Amino acid sequence: MFGRRRADDAPRGRRHSLRLRLVIVLVTLLAVVSALVGLITVVALRGFLVGRLDASLTAAGQRSSQAGTLTSDDDDPTNAGGNHFLLAPGQASGTLGARVVSGKLTQVGVLKDDGSIQNISIESVSVLLHVAVDERPHTINVGSLGDFRVLAARSPDGDVLITGLPLDDVDRVVLRLIALEVAVAAGAILAASIVGAIIVRRTLRPLQRVAGTAERVSTLPLSQGEVALTERIERRDVDDRTEVGQVAGSVNRLLDHVTGALTARHESETKVRRFVADASHELRTPLAAIRGYAELTRRIRHDAPPQITYAMERVESEAARMTTMVEDLLLLARLDTDPVLASEPVDLTHLLLDVVSDATASGPDHNWRTRFPEAPVHVRGDAASLHQVLANLLANARVHTPPGTTITASLSATNSTTAVITVVDDGPGIPEDLVATVFERFARGESSRSRASGSTGLGLAIVRAIVEAHHGTVEVTTRPGQTSFVVRLPAIE
Repeated sequence: MFGRRRADDAPRGRRHSLRLRLVIVLVTLLAVVSALVGLITVVALRGFLVGRLDASLTAAGQRSSQAGTLTSDDDDPTNAGGNHFLLAPGQASGTLGARVVSGKLTQVGVLKDDGSIQNISIESVSVLLHVAVDERPHTINVGSLGDFRVLAARSPDGDVLITGLPLDDVDRVVLRLIALEVAVAAGAILAASIVGAIIVRRTLRPLQRVAGTAERVSTLPLSQGEVALTERIERRDVDDRTEVGQVAGSVNRLLDHVTGALTARHESETKVRRFVADASHELRTPLAAIRGYAELTRRIRHDAPPQITYAMERVESEAARMTTMVEDLLLLARLDTDPVLASEPVDLTHLLLDVVSDATASGPDHNWRTRFPEAPVHVRGDAASLHQVLANLLANARVHTPPGTTITASLSATNSTTAVITVVDDGPGIPEDLVATVFERFARGESSRSRASGSTGLGLAIVRAIVEAHHGTVEVTTRPGQTSFVVRLPAIE
C-alpha cells in the first residue's frame, strides 16, 4: 500500500489520486442529483402548466360551442363574421378555431391581440382533420403556427368545432426554468468542486503524513547491518475512532515489530560474524601446523611408498585450500565489522597490468587481452584490496571457463569521475538461476561453466565487499558466449 511503485508495476489504465477520485465522485454525485432534480422539476412544471392550459382550452371550447351556429350566408371562409365562434366573450388572443363540415375544413382562424381574426389557409392546417372528436386535449404541430393543445367537440348543428391554444408560453417558461437550473447547477457544481477539494485535502492530510512516513521507511537500507528505525507516525494522527487513525496506529505497531526483528537479526548476524572471525582466527594456527608437518614429512621421507607420498601431498594441498578459505573469511569478517580501508592514490592502469600478467602465467591455456586508455586512471583506495578485486575477477573467469576461452580486461574513465574496470569472457555463461546470487557468499555454479579446480564460493563476495567499501558498484551481465563483470569506482584527477 505504502511502498514505492516500480516503473514495471504500472497498472493497466490511468490511476488518479484518492483525493482527486473523491472530488470527482462528489462532483459527479452532485451533478446527477442536480440533473434528476432539474428533470423532475421541469416535468412537474410542464405538467402543471399544460394542465392549466388544458383547463383554459376546455373553457374556450365551451365558449366556442355556445357562440351559435353559422347562417347560410357564412360559407365564405374569408368572411370574418362567419368565424364568430372565435369572438365569444373571454376568448384569449392566439386561440385557434376551426370548423369541420362533412369531414372537410371550412373555416380556420386565429384570434389576434387586437380582437380581430386572422384567417388561415385551410390547406396549411389539414392536420386538424386528424384530431379525434373526443372533447379531450391533444398536442399537435400546426405547421408554421407551432405547437397547440387542441380539442374537438361536436356542435348542436352536427358540425365539429376545433379549439386550440398555443404552447409557446408553456415552452418559454420551461426553457427559462431549464436555463436557470443549468446556471444554478453549474455554479453549485463549481462551488462544490472547490469546497470539496479543500475539505478532502484537509481530511486526507493525516493519510498523506502516514504515506510520507512509509515512503521514508521504504528508502532506508534495511537489508543488512544495524538499522536505526526511528520513523514513526505522529501521535496526533493515531486515533482509533477514525479509519485513517486506525491505519496510522497499525503502521506504528508494524514499525515496532520491524524494529524488533531488525535488532534481533543484527544481533544474530553479529554473533555469526564474531563466531566466523574467531573460528577463522583459531584455525589459522592448526592449518599452518598441518601444512608444515605435511611438507616436512614429504621432504624427509624419500623412501616412503607412493601412496603415502600422494596422501601427504593431498593433505598439504587441502590445508593450503583451507588456509585460503580461512583468510577469505577473516577478510569478509573484517569488512563487515569495519569496512573502512586505506585511502591513497592508486594507479589502476599499472595495477591491472600486473594482475593480468600474473593471470597469464597462471592460465596459459586461456587467451588474455587488455585494453587501456591513453592516460592513466587513478582512484583513491587500498591498493592491496583493489589488487585482490582484480585478481579474483580474472581468477573467476579463468576457473569457470574451458581452455581456449578469450578473457579481455579493460579499463576506462567516464567524464574523469568514474573509473570502469570490465572483465569479459566468451565462455558458456553463468546459469540463469545463479545470476541473482553470484555475489553471495559460498555461491557456486556446478553446471554450464566448467571448473578446472575447486572454489570456495567467496571470491565474488570479497569483490563486492571491497568495491562497496570503496564506494563503488559491481554488476554482471551474461549470456552464452559473453559474460561481463563491470566495476565502477570514483576516479580522481
